[in-house]
Amino acid sequence: MRSRLIYAGFGLLAALLGVGAGHLTASLLDPASSPVLAVGSTVIDLTPTPMKEWAIREFGSSDKTILVGSVLVGVLLLAAVAGLLARRRLALGAGLLLLLVGVAAAAAMSRPTADLTDLLPALVTALAGVGALAWLDRAYRSRRRSAAAAAEGAGPSRRGVVVAAAVVAVAAAALGGAGRVIGRLRSRPEDVDLPTAADPSRALPEGIEGRVPGMTPFRTPNKDFYRVDTRLDTPVISADDWTLTIDGDVERELTFSFDDLLEMPLIERDITLTCVSNSVGGEYVGAARWTGVRLTDLLDQAGVGSGADQILSTDFEGMTISTPLELATDGRDAMVALGMNGEGLPRAHGFPARLVIPGLYGFISATKWVTRLTLTTYADRSAYWTDREWATDAPIKLSARIDTPNALDDLPAGENLVGGVAWAQQRGGVAKVEVRVDGGAWQAAELGPDGGNDYWRQWFYRWDAAPGSHSLAARVTSGDGERQTTASAEPFPEGSSGLHELLVNVD
Repeated sequence: MRSRLIYAGFGLLAALLGVGAGHLTASLLDPASSPVLAVGSTVIDLTPTPMKEWAIREFGSSDKTILVGSVLVGVLLLAAVAGLLARRRLALGAGLLLLLVGVAAAAAMSRPTADLTDLLPALVTALAGVGALAWLDRAYRSRRRSAAAAAEGAGPSRRGVVVAAAVVAVAAAALGGAGRVIGRLRSRPEDVDLPTAADPSRALPEGIEGRVPGMTPFRTPNKDFYRVDTRLDTPVISADDWTLTIDGDVERELTFSFDDLLEMPLIERDITLTCVSNSVGGEYVGAARWTGVRLTDLLDQAGVGSGADQILSTDFEGMTISTPLELATDGRDAMVALGMNGEGLPRAHGFPARLVIPGLYGFISATKWVTRLTLTTYADRSAYWTDREWATDAPIKLSARIDTPNALDDLPAGENLVGGVAWAQQRGGVAKVEVRVDGGAWQAAELGPDGGNDYWRQWFYRWDAAPGSHSLAARVTSGDGERQTTASAEPFPEGSSGLHELLVNVD
């Protein structure tokens, strides 16, 4: 039994060393080719939509961390089995490790833009893992063969096995740590001097978050802006190497460099983005000032043909998103964004460039790391999310969110502030927010500053709370008179709806 545990540990150590070595190699080449990340990305692609929505709903922004952790746990369990097999015969254990690495290599090579260099992390993983297992196995068997000699102080001893295991463990930690450090260093923002916008926004009014404790800031800082996409890594793309191509049903196929876009007239707009996976009252919504080139300025240069009905946008690694051409060119401030809140885009939010099309959920409007815009038809080409039966036309639904108090908070009797944010993009903005207590009459809330048609609005309500348990609900009415629906709907396939309602206790 003891030898079984030892060999299971050998398998774990060998796998950890291999994963660490592979991750370090990938951090120097392409983070997405890291064996664990490659397998995790493949799992994301193969996961049914209802399960993805469940993971986002249950785990929030930690869903990817949990996925990567789950993949790693699965690898380590199989690595322990490989160690047990190596106890009987080294070739059996090594074969299972190679099989695991083969799966990771296949996952890395399945990416649309993969090339032979993406096999290097898997190759390094295989060499390090199998080499470590063979070394540990040899050390243990050598100790057993020379047990009598070791007892007399000659030949390999138990200490040799312990030293070998410690060396492998330390090397695994060092390689994995180095890979993480290099990944963080490479993902630092690239310095970009954004020119002054030819068409700037007016100064954004001061928000009321300083007067209402718990209120969401009027402008979301870059570091706090939500991120929802299918990637497990942060892409590292140089602005010098990046280009944007416009092709398909156009009169002229054009390619722009990053500097080309910087030299064009830039616009600056305050826009709220919302993820279609955002549940009622959810956190996958944020508001920022975006700087970029009007999408129609680029399309006009290419000359859009008469047959296209969609823009198929493609990121640097082949991820595709479909946007209805009519909605992207109907006069709204759609742009290829280069800046966010006065600085270059953060890498996690699409650097060097991304699409920002107000009023549409991100899965049809906000392609990050975009490199190609193809004018085509829905009949000819389909994108990642449309292949998974999400809606093709998905305007953001009106919604009001309660940020303070939190559900099940204990509040003092007397005046309490109920506050939050509401949005009504492309519908005249937020005109009115109302609050309902215990299912009673709707009462008008006070509105914060107006950031424009495509920006959210803060609001608060002064509530004279009596002791007991109470329900609070909020709803928004847009500038064009549309009232938030009470009909409840899940995010799939075109966004959630219903009222945000919560319970609190008043002492």
